[in-house]
Formats: sequence, structure tokens, C-alpha cells
Amino acid sequence: MPLFKRNEFYVACTILALGCLIQGTSGQFFTANNITDLARSIIVPGMLGLGTMIILISGNIDISFPAISMLSMYAVIKWFVTIQYQGPVVVGFILCAILGAFLGAINGILAAWLKLPTLIITLGTGSIFLGFMQGVLKSSVISILPSPVASLSKSFLYTVYNSKLDILSSLPSVFLFLPAAVVIMFFIMRYTMLGRGIYALGGDPVSCERAGFNVVKTRIFVFTFMGMISGVVGMVRVVLTGMVQPTTLIGYELSSIAAVVLGGVSLYGGKGTITGTLLGVTLLTMITNSLILLGIPSYWSKFFTGIFIVVGIGITSFRTLRARGKVNTVVLEN
Repeated sequence: MPLFKRNEFYVACTILALGCLIQGTSGQFFTANNITDLARSIIVPGMLGLGTMIILISGNIDISFPAISMLSMYAVIKWFVTIQYQGPVVVGFILCAILGAFLGAINGILAAWLKLPTLIITLGTGSIFLGFMQGVLKSSVISILPSPVASLSKSFLYTVYNSKLDILSSLPSVFLFLPAAVVIMFFIMRYTMLGRGIYALGGDPVSCERAGFNVVKTRIFVFTFMGMISGVVGMVRVVLTGMVQPTTLIGYELSSIAAVVLGGVSLYGGKGTITGTLLGVTLLTMITNSLILLGIPSYWSKFFTGIFIVVGIGITSFRTLRARGKVNTVVLEN
């Protein structure tokens, strides 16, 4: 596909134009501090965006992943606090990943068994997960973390100082989870039959099954994988904030879906790229974080975010419908 017809090209141009506008107005956008703060802000939405991408490409939708993430992180950290855990911090990430994968698999099994719209299924399971955390686990803010987690929250890849503004910005070590997730996702979607099956499932489930792919197992995998990423993100969020806030990720389901669709992932399934997903996440993060550099109050961020979402989704949907219309026209003519 020519570059000028790719959605990623226009999102990248928008990011560049917005960056230049902010730089020309404030002179602070391309500073090391702002780039570092932007990279820090992209960690959580970037990882969730990658998981959302694989869900949408498969022709499904998941709005329960914030609940999965919050339940996983809260259950693990509360257990660590109870037993006064002092072991390797990686155990916390592994446990969150396992718990998240288990909860995600429940979504996948229900989707394969009930054969209902996955929006309805994940709406229900998300409420169940949140209810379990609030009712059974009696969730509350945990401000004193286990020492291994607290130590990691003070670990940074690098730190930069802006003498002009007298501010210090640091990129946390958990940023490495984002490029690791990108590499794993790229390998799955580009070099495995599973990745091809995910694209085929989103394109046409019937044709996917006729081509020899196991539709049920593929659907269960994408939800399980989304759950695993969500679990890891929960622990990452704890490290970034230095505390456990049970409601910290509420609302991320809508912003994640908006970001990946803005990056060119089709709501109809079967289409999407990692590059487009990361660009969409970056654009929405820039809008949220950088408007204050333009002298615009932060409460306007939702307004401008909504405009970009409506325009981006509208263009993507129009292109998808037009492409399908051309295919149908060719079929009728033949």
C-alpha cells in the first residue's frame, strides 16, 4: 500500500505538526525533560494498546481489562503485604501475569461457549472482577508497598535536569516492559501461524475455519494474552505510582480502544499494525500531557481528545466500508 494511503502516515504527520506547534509556542516540547515525561506517560497506555490491538484485529472487543489489571495488582500486592514478602520483585510480575491470564481465559472461554457479542460478555465479567475486588477483598488504598516493589519504584534508566525550569525528569526502569511487549507482539503477528490466524479470524471467522485455523483456540488465546498483559500492566502501574489505588485504571478501556482505532486498527477486525497502534497512543498521550504547554487548561484535553477520536475513527471506518464496497462491486460484476 502506498505511504500516502496508510493511516499511520497521517497520524505521524499530526504528531509532528502538534509537536512543532507546541515547541513554537512554549519552546519546551523537544526538551529532554518533556520527551522523558512523554515516554513515561506512554508505558501503561502503550502496553494496553498493544493488547487491545490484538483483540480488535481478531474481530472481538474487550472492556474488562482494566478490571483484570486492577484485581491482579491488588490481590498480589495485598498478599505480599500480608506475608511481608522480601523476595525477588519479578515474582510479583509473574503472579500478576498468571492471574491476569486466568481471568482473560475466562473471557475467551465464555466468548467461545456462549457465542455472544464479546462487548456484552466482557462488560459482565468486568463488573464481576471489580465486584470481587471491592466486596470480597475489601479493596482500599495501599500506600506502603513491600520493600522489593518499593525499591523498583525508585529505579530509573536515566534522569535529566532542566536548569531553566528547575525540574527533574526520570524514566523508570519498568519502561523496558513496553519495548519487550512490542517485540513479542511483532514476533507473534508477523512470524507465526497464530498471528495469521488472528488476522484471518477478524477478517472472516468462517473462512478462517475453512483455512484450517482453530477459531475457538485462537479466540481464547487473544483474550488470555490480553489478560496477561493487563496483569503485568497492573504491577507496572503500582511501580510508577508508588502505591496501590484500586480504581487507578478505570476509563482506560475507552481510551485504549480509541487510540488503536485512531492508529488504523479496524473496528471490524482483520486489520491493524503495531506501528499504527503506538502512533495512536502517542498522539492521545501528547494531547493529554502537552496542552498545558500551549497555555490551554488541562480540562480541555478531553474535548480535543474527543475531536481526534471522532475524526480518526470516522476516517478509518469510511475507508474500511469503502474498501468492502469495492470488493462487493467486483463480486457483483463478475
